[in-house]
Amino acid sequence: MCNRNSRAVVAPAGNSAGPLVAWWVLVPVLLLLVSTGIARAQDNTLIVAHGISTFGNLRYGPDFRHLDYVNPDAPQGGEMSFAWSSGSFDSVHPYTPQGRAAVLSNMFFESMLTGTSDEIGSSYCLICESLAYPEDRSYVIFTIRKGAAFSDGTAVTADDALFSYEILRDEGLPSFRATIPLTIKSARVIDDRRIRYDFNSEAPLRGRIETAGGLPIFSRTSHDASGLGFDEMRLRPLIGSGPYVLGEVEPGQRIVYERNRDYWGDGLPITLGRNNFDRIRIEYFGDAVAAFEGFTAGNYLFRQESSSAAWATSYDFPALDRGHVVRRELPDGTIAPGQSFVINLRREKFQDPRVREAIGLMFNFEWTNQTLFYGLYSPVNSFWENTDMEAAGPPTGAELALLEPLRDQLQPEVFTEDPFSLPASSPARALDRRQARRAVALLEEAGWLSGSGGLLRNADGETLEVEFLNTNVLFDRIITPYVENLRAIGVDARLSRVDSAQLTQREREYDFDIITDHFPMSYEPGSGLRQYFGSATADTSVFNLAGVASPAIDALIEHVVAAETQEDLNVAVAALDRVLRWERFRVPQWFNAAHWVAYYDMYRYPENLPPYALGFLDIWWVDPVAEAALREAGAF
Repeated sequence: MCNRNSRAVVAPAGNSAGPLVAWWVLVPVLLLLVSTGIARAQDNTLIVAHGISTFGNLRYGPDFRHLDYVNPDAPQGGEMSFAWSSGSFDSVHPYTPQGRAAVLSNMFFESMLTGTSDEIGSSYCLICESLAYPEDRSYVIFTIRKGAAFSDGTAVTADDALFSYEILRDEGLPSFRATIPLTIKSARVIDDRRIRYDFNSEAPLRGRIETAGGLPIFSRTSHDASGLGFDEMRLRPLIGSGPYVLGEVEPGQRIVYERNRDYWGDGLPITLGRNNFDRIRIEYFGDAVAAFEGFTAGNYLFRQESSSAAWATSYDFPALDRGHVVRRELPDGTIAPGQSFVINLRREKFQDPRVREAIGLMFNFEWTNQTLFYGLYSPVNSFWENTDMEAAGPPTGAELALLEPLRDQLQPEVFTEDPFSLPASSPARALDRRQARRAVALLEEAGWLSGSGGLLRNADGETLEVEFLNTNVLFDRIITPYVENLRAIGVDARLSRVDSAQLTQREREYDFDIITDHFPMSYEPGSGLRQYFGSATADTSVFNLAGVASPAIDALIEHVVAAETQEDLNVAVAALDRVLRWERFRVPQWFNAAHWVAYYDMYRYPENLPPYALGFLDIWWVDPVAEAALREAGAF
């Protein structure tokens, strides 16, 4: 079960991994000086390329015809429809904290570079036709493709890219405003098709170009014509260059994205076999139960199941029995999504890590998995679970060398013990008495002693109140036993059901004790870590809900950002993972190494799906013959 009740923007598929093939061309800078007036590179050459890879070479050369994992002959047409049951929406502008943005409302916008789903750390030109940069990566010049156009038919220009960078830097989400200036020093237009970004000299080399190349590009004209501030919510989106435009919109009920029939990027090697649907429709439901019923009735036709109980017991409805619906388990090679109960470190009562550990001990994953999840899930320990970057054993060698200067700022266990993991509980009953005794001992050490009414109290006579916020009715069966376990040891715990608007408001005001959130780490983490764990944005970032603010963690993040080899990156990430885990500000939940999908038997996908994305919105397609047969049969 996945409780995605925090943010409604679904990001497009990104970085991924596989064998790599190099390509670059060294061009004498004199040629560029003559035509553009670009400053001379230190070694008198610029690297001009169709993409960039962090540590290795690019899998796809300059003359690639299409991505390996697509069907280049996939038919275009039909509709992909799915449900959303984790809150409503009242905006289609995902780059402001005002309102709640609709699912996929970032899909109107493209960037200079885009990732693939079969490589890690590679980015290829999308809006740009090439990028040029010196060996020291002190700047990059993007040349926009001829013909690149916004959905209103106007050309994408370097001025639009400059506008987008400046407005995100100055008026975008707090996390953008805090992090963009750390990497990008300035940008300037060279001509209509060329823009140059200069980087801060102290910014790490890794990720510089990708940061600039990954910024969404908006039409300056559409923003000016809207009459709205960039930070204002809106139901008429800014104009972008993506393959889809806004179709129907009924706030809180449904949103439809329609193919831009004049999409400029059709037929490019990077887009061939992708964006195959004429329409993408998202139906909003009040809860997961109603959403499932909507699927069985044919109100929407694709479902990625997140409930183990539903997957194990509910797929016996007529449409499945008749063969109209198929059910599949498809491999998922991605990092565990990091779904967790997140403890708000801004609360005084949670300042002591022993309190946080005690709270974590009372969640019995083993009982939950066996009793509620049919044994279908695996536990999560690391922030980089299921990768070779997760911390293991006591720190040694290069990892210890990174940690040693921070010794006086870290928990002593960081240096002497394995990375923190909650011990396995007994699956025999919800309350594991051994874990309960350990939790009580930790709380007593932290000054919480048994008092009147059987509740733990501190020296001021206050009880240890712990409120769980939840919007998902299906999560009640998970949180309620957890609350009961905490109450059994004297914690004044309760579950509060709130609607999505209340949850959003309380998240943004950091007015909560514990919520469910995600830590979606990447294979090549970089500056984005500052948004999740950095002190500078601890009280402004919509991602750092825990309120992590530690100089030691800040220092380790900078080591990760500065890593220039895969080996250095693995060491730095392991050190960060270790320190984050010993802070004990989250109670990890679970993950599943497979995609559980059910869909009406009209959707098709490539034989070899990529390892790092299901891609149902990207590389799947509709079989028109099968669709017609289902309609004839009255399946939907």
